[in-house]
Amino acid sequence: MKQLAIYSSGTGTNAARIIDYFRHHPTIKVSLIVCNKPGAGVLDIAAAEGLPVLMIDKEVFFRGDAYVEELQRQKIDFLVLAGFLWKIPLALVQAYRGRIINIHPALLPKYGGKGMYGLHVHEAVISAGEKESGITIHYVDELYDHGQAIFQARVVVDPGDTAGMLAAKVRGLEHEHFPRVVEEVVKEVNLSNHR
Repeated sequence: MKQLAIYSSGTGTNAARIIDYFRHHPTIKVSLIVCNKPGAGVLDIAAAEGLPVLMIDKEVFFRGDAYVEELQRQKIDFLVLAGFLWKIPLALVQAYRGRIINIHPALLPKYGGKGMYGLHVHEAVISAGEKESGITIHYVDELYDHGQAIFQARVVVDPGDTAGMLAAKVRGLEHEHFPRVVEEVVKEVNLSNHR
């Protein structure tokens, strides 16, 4: 059984979708929720699902071992970032290279990088007069929103769309594609190369 940890800082709508998708999966299991924000909605989802939670501290995450030992102790194979707002430190990237997947609510390489999350992304897309936006599911490396793209899907930006309206369209794409793409990536990685 390949074990996933979902990293989330927010409401956890994508986390909930992923948990549900893998609920009865024969070879992949969501085993841990990692959160950096007390009171985040994802914590209620974890509690309702009976999933253990690792609450992380900024100091340990960025200046300690980034919880690598704890993840390995819990036999976590893959990290899935679903609305997680901290940059992934080098120690974690090195320990899980090729096994950290993020979703970004725009068509990277445009509208990525520091500060580009949530409505900030959609406001930037609309301000620039873009005709389309979408999602990018990508591997995580040492830089914000920089790792190799795995999958993109697009939506039309209609005249008169607000950032909130565009966010709703993009969220629909996230929920439709993210769990399936995670499954495809996890299935094709040979873990014996990483252990």
